[in-house]
Amino acid sequence: MAVHPQARIHPDARVDDPCTIGSGTSVWHFSHVRSGAIIGEGCNIGQNAYVGAGVRIGNRCKIQNNVSVYESVTLEDEVFCGPSMVFTNVVNPRAFIERKDEFRPTLVRRGATIGANATILCGITIGRYAMIGAGATVTRDVPDFALILGVPGRVAGWVSRAGHRLEFEDGQGCCPESGERYQLSGNRVVLLD
Repeated sequence: MAVHPQARIHPDARVDDPCTIGSGTSVWHFSHVRSGAIIGEGCNIGQNAYVGAGVRIGNRCKIQNNVSVYESVTLEDEVFCGPSMVFTNVVNPRAFIERKDEFRPTLVRRGATIGANATILCGITIGRYAMIGAGATVTRDVPDFALILGVPGRVAGWVSRAGHRLEFEDGQGCCPESGERYQLSGNRVVLLD
């Protein structure tokens, strides 16, 4: 097991060997990290969370309480997973049919936020700095900076890296907090600065 000495593992958590947990990462009460998982630096794995075998979690991610990050899910750096949000890994699960060879990979790109109680179907990519609203159900790939709301989830707008809703005039928008400028073209937003 390669648990960094600066990582904090609560005595009630279970961490299987071998796995990697980076410096400054906390794993809280009743959480379970399976063998082969790789968790980066400065992460927070909340109470009653589950990190599956072979899962990769980047640096500075926040996995809130009651979240299961199943096999075939990858989180890049600075991803936020809100309380009780759900990842899936099989499209058509049945209790009486073993389908572990049908797991579909899910990728959550850098800086994305997934709100409380949202559901992410397997086999999709959530773009950089996208924001998935609480309770949304995501059934298809999500563009960078998209705000996704509803069931099924649809693009309801665009957000900045700081998480503020962007307003566009002639295809140009500006984050009210950071001052960063963005361009909207079709169904794509890019950071200009």
